[in-house]
Amino acid sequence: MTCAPFDLKDYLFGELNAAEKESVERHLVACAACHEEFAALNTTRSTLLCIGEEEPLRRIAFVSDKVFEPRWWQKLFVSGPQLGFASAAVLALAIVFHAVHTPAAGPAPSAPVAQVQIDQNGIDAEIAKRVAVAVEKASIDIEARQTEKLRQVMAESDRRHQMDLQTVAEAWERMNKRTGVVKSASFYRTGAEIQ
Repeated sequence: MTCAPFDLKDYLFGELNAAEKESVERHLVACAACHEEFAALNTTRSTLLCIGEEEPLRRIAFVSDKVFEPRWWQKLFVSGPQLGFASAAVLALAIVFHAVHTPAAGPAPSAPVAQVQIDQNGIDAEIAKRVAVAVEKASIDIEARQTEKLRQVMAESDRRHQMDLQTVAEAWERMNKRTGVVKSASFYRTGAEIQ
């Protein structure tokens, strides 16, 4: 309100006594600026009263609230050392659990001595049979490897022999050429001496 002694908000909300109320009403009729301000305040009040009441938010979350902090298990997966420690702890617990809850080995059931002797003979026979098969297989493998190695050595020897023969043939040919040159040179020398 532009006029100092009158407070239109108190009048609008009915907080004035009767004498002050009458004084404000007379002033509103006389002052156009106060009348416009009262009309604007009354419109705002009417608009606010038209809006239905709504339930206010029960909780307003702020970024600094603990609601936005990660849970303990989320923090665990973010940090490498913490994850390593947690996995080591789980492994240690698993080992301890296994050690504590492993059933103890009881005494072996007793069988008649004759039955044990028969089983031992059958086991020895099976072992001997398997060893014989393994030895035969190993000897066949060794023989095959030796045969392959011998074939490779023979092939290498034949190749070297062919190279040696070729080298000897080339050397023989060079020697024949030299000998032919020497003979022809000596022929020319003896012919020149005769003349």
